[in-house]
Amino acid sequence: MCGIVGYIGGDQAAPLLLKGLEKLEYRGYDSAGVAVYNGKQLEIAKAKGRLKVLSDMLEEGKTLKGTIGIGHTRWATHGAPSDINSHPQVSDSGKFAVVHNGIIENYLTLKNFLTGKGIQFVSETDTEVVAQLLEYYYHKYQCDIFEAIARVIHKVEGSYALGIICEDCPDELYAVRKDSPLIVGLGEGENFIASDVTAILAHTREIYRLNDDEIVRLTRGGVTVYNTDRDVVEKQAVHIDWDISAAEKGGYEHFMFKEIMEQPKAIRDTISPRIRNGKVVLDDITLTREQLESFRRIVIVACGSAYHVGVVAKYALEKMTRIPVEVDVASEFRYREPLVDEKVLVLVISQSGETADTLAALREAKRLGARTLSIVNVVGSSIANESDDVLYTWAGPEIAVATTKAYSTQLAVVYLLALYMGNLLGTISQETYAAGIQDLEKLPDQVSEILSNREHIQYFASKNFNAKDIFFIGRNIDYALSLEGSLKLKEISYIHSEAYAAGELKHGTISLVEDGTLVVALASYLPLFDKTMSNVKEVKARGAYVLGLTVEGKTAIEKETDFVFYLPQTNSMMQPSLMVIPLQLFAYYVAAMKGCDIDKPRNLAKSVTVE
Repeated sequence: MCGIVGYIGGDQAAPLLLKGLEKLEYRGYDSAGVAVYNGKQLEIAKAKGRLKVLSDMLEEGKTLKGTIGIGHTRWATHGAPSDINSHPQVSDSGKFAVVHNGIIENYLTLKNFLTGKGIQFVSETDTEVVAQLLEYYYHKYQCDIFEAIARVIHKVEGSYALGIICEDCPDELYAVRKDSPLIVGLGEGENFIASDVTAILAHTREIYRLNDDEIVRLTRGGVTVYNTDRDVVEKQAVHIDWDISAAEKGGYEHFMFKEIMEQPKAIRDTISPRIRNGKVVLDDITLTREQLESFRRIVIVACGSAYHVGVVAKYALEKMTRIPVEVDVASEFRYREPLVDEKVLVLVISQSGETADTLAALREAKRLGARTLSIVNVVGSSIANESDDVLYTWAGPEIAVATTKAYSTQLAVVYLLALYMGNLLGTISQETYAAGIQDLEKLPDQVSEILSNREHIQYFASKNFNAKDIFFIGRNIDYALSLEGSLKLKEISYIHSEAYAAGELKHGTISLVEDGTLVVALASYLPLFDKTMSNVKEVKARGAYVLGLTVEGKTAIEKETDFVFYLPQTNSMMQPSLMVIPLQLFAYYVAAMKGCDIDKPRNLAKSVTVE
């Protein structure tokens, strides 16, 4: 969450910083600011609200002179959104300016210490502690900026990505990270820092990914990365081969809709390179049959939509491997003294590879001796680097806060993994294995077919976008999918929505259904189709208005529902990949008709890198 951009070069910094921050708006924020050295001193400009407020104030950056600076979009954690609490935060004399993503957990202790030294604080933020502590050490020890930074990061506890400039060193930009993403962009006569590559993609495609506790010094002529002992760290530059248009709307009104429409390609890009000569080939993982046979169970940890992928994965992996699977919310797993050891495979799922709770859960699993395998989208991310094995989704950049193609590509990797492991263990027949691969290869075209009929969902949304409460029900893998359908709707449309296992309705939930309540009934799992229809009858009898989703040919659903959307039929394990498309579209169209800020829903951020 939040966004950082830093620049040192020959061009005016402020316009470039504002443009970079614009590319990071999707991450979620409530205020923005920049700090630039104007030739005499640091000049700070900050504003609560959307980035446009700051941009208009600075005439798109033209009024702020200088060729070195840092910028930030803030998502409030310590202190309410305000001009004062916005970043950059500055030290008492104005000598240091700092932008920060993350949380300084011991900030109050440090703040009390500094206040006792006579230092005056103006904001409520934990970030100001970093700026004040930098200046305190800088003067106390009469040291250079590097030593001051090293002392600060040895003192603070928590997570951070920091961008730092000092008016005493107007030709140097510093950055450091711990448990919060930060990259360095490499240019000619100019260099950059950013929390996401999308911010600097227009200027460079060569980057360094920083590891924890690495300090980087940027000048116009070069970049040097150090550890805290001041030893130079050799970094391998990574080339970003995304087309710039992948991070642009490309004519679509919203990034979310663009990314929904990109799903056939994203799924194909994820699947195709891993199917060769009729077999699933996962070159990225080193698990042997003997290791798989030694696992007593598989534990999946994730957050949000990635957790919902995990719930689907439980059904797929248990069916294919016959190994018991548990699914746990990462924020719960890390704190409940989990019972895992070397006989447990922990599968970690995260789009960004930087999700704070998921990363902490991974580290806890490794501490306890578990084997770890991650599914992530970002190459070189913290979760990818720290896992024993990693499978990338290759979804490309996802800008909208509400995930669509990341969810779909994570599902695709789960199917690949389930077939691969089932075949390796011999727990599925060769016929099942071959048929599963064929069904997997058909998914992109089937998703395209559903998208081509999207006007039916748009019509239904136009009739129901004023609903106050919406319930999603399903059984088995349909229930697993209903969790994602409900989340997608509530996070972008702000409509109260819940997902329930259909068989649980009579155990309390049905008391919430009254005349006009919208119920979305998922009925693609055919072995339980008739039982789901019985549940639909129950809600209809209480006055519900029902949207039914099922596979082609199950026309019996029309007798029990008010509106039906049919989908192509595939392997039951893979049906969620098709069923999720109309749920994504429904959420999108409802939010659009309500006039919601679809790509940047309130209070939410793309990558949750703090607790």
